[in-house]
Amino acid sequence: MFLRQTLSFYKYIKLDDLDILRDKIYKSFNSLKILGRIYIADEGINAQISIPQKNIKKFEKLLDVDFNFGNIFIKKAVKEGNSFFKLIVKIKNEIVAYNISSKDYNMNKIGKHLDYEEFNKSIDNGAIVLDMRNYYESEIGKFKNAIIPDVERSQELLPTVKKMLKNNKKNKILLYCTGGIRCEKASSYLIHNGFKDVNQLNGGIIKYASDVKKNNVKSKFIGKNFVFDSRMSESITGDIIGECHMCSEPCDRHTNCLNEHCHILIIQCSKCCRNFNNCCSRDCADFLLIDKEKRKKIFKSGKIKFNAQKSDRIKPKLKDIKNI
Repeated sequence: MFLRQTLSFYKYIKLDDLDILRDKIYKSFNSLKILGRIYIADEGINAQISIPQKNIKKFEKLLDVDFNFGNIFIKKAVKEGNSFFKLIVKIKNEIVAYNISSKDYNMNKIGKHLDYEEFNKSIDNGAIVLDMRNYYESEIGKFKNAIIPDVERSQELLPTVKKMLKNNKKNKILLYCTGGIRCEKASSYLIHNGFKDVNQLNGGIIKYASDVKKNNVKSKFIGKNFVFDSRMSESITGDIIGECHMCSEPCDRHTNCLNEHCHILIIQCSKCCRNFNNCCSRDCADFLLIDKEKRKKIFKSGKIKFNAQKSDRIKPKLKDIKNI
């Protein structure tokens, strides 16, 4: 048995022959027993992986020599766990799905990267702090007094932010996200649209959490950092800023409704988890008591809707859905 390390990295770089590159990445990463999710596009690579610790040095050399991804910053997870169970390499249109035209940004003009000290100092000096993540990520953790755009998917974020800050184009703006990749393109977009002082947290929340801990500095990020793997989150501070979507008790545990035909993402306390059999509602809990094949037929008939289908949102807000 060997110890694993969860790593993440990205790089905006012009990539060609994506089909060939995808196969090469899969073969090379698989040989090092790497698990995880890797996206590649014409504009670069975005990866979250789990790797045996003994293979990290080989992996770093592989990125530099075999793939020419030199000078790439690799972030280590704050919290370990079984983050991934298989290896997936996919070709995408964008490594961050903002769905904006290449005419709307220039990756040669991006926001200034601030380390944890500079970011903290800028917050203290009254800069505008903007969370560039989806709303459900910030429910369990955020920087104090950060602006949280109410969006559920990345495609909506940049136009929303531009509109929200239309009267603040001369103000100092601080962007942050999980690992930095979303802020990279977002900062370029804002600069292209006339914002004069755009800054971003270098390495995102992941690096910030590591740096403040290593340097014994009080974190201005409170709560947990939502992550897109089986761990769901990493604890940064002991603060619980979220609440159970069912009973409103303080809670910071994300989970998905156990009913496979619902699967809505919720924050659920241990008491409600027990009372509703890991489901988001009594309807879902009762539905699971029915034979699996019969459940499929009932759902396919369209005669029943669960919370995930009661909203037109991609990520429905359970607390906003009536008749739970």
